[in-house]
Amino acid sequence: MTALGIVNLPLFMLAVFLLNVTPGPDTAYIVGRSVSQGRAAGLLSSLGVSAGCCVHVLAVAFGLTALLAASTVAFTVIKVVGAAYLIYLGGRMLLAPPERDDATVEQVETPAAKRARPLKSLFMQGFLTNVLNPKVVLFFLSFFPQFVDPLAAHKALAFLALGAVFIVMSTIWNSLVAWVAASVTRRVAGKPGIKRWLDRVVGTAFIGLGARLAFTTR
Repeated sequence: MTALGIVNLPLFMLAVFLLNVTPGPDTAYIVGRSVSQGRAAGLLSSLGVSAGCCVHVLAVAFGLTALLAASTVAFTVIKVVGAAYLIYLGGRMLLAPPERDDATVEQVETPAAKRARPLKSLFMQGFLTNVLNPKVVLFFLSFFPQFVDPLAAHKALAFLALGAVFIVMSTIWNSLVAWVAASVTRRVAGKPGIKRWLDRVVGTAFIGLGARLAFTTR
């Protein structure tokens, strides 16, 4: 790693571990999906968040994050769009008709259709939730350079290598979170009344995250 200009890799990995175990918006999103829609939904949401981190890693490696952080207009646009998207997701969960859990609907749909209907968009939702969070942009910009030698000949490769470590560790942790959250709430499966209540709680949490993001300052 020193050949790439990476410094203090063990400290970097420790910092990433501590960041992962500290609850944040991504963790809240993954837990929410796992609780309301099950283990597969949580795992797909986790992979979507990891894909969003890939975008941030590429951006910081090639200087795009610095340009974005320096632009007040760009920062504001991403903040507003990200907040609106979270509020939109929360609103959908709050306003979704109870019939989606109705036994009659389940009888009409094939098992494949039932799986594809909710799961096909979960990856993209997790991806957009992460990419449209300007706080993540600023985190990558301020965190990663601390572990790259300013005199390194290949800074971009160093950022990409650190990003790979970050993404692998985060994916493992987020997948574990999704697995545990879904396992804890598995007993409510097949109980529309309880599931509807969970949807309302999670939807409200998403709206709260969106509102918090809307008031984020640089």
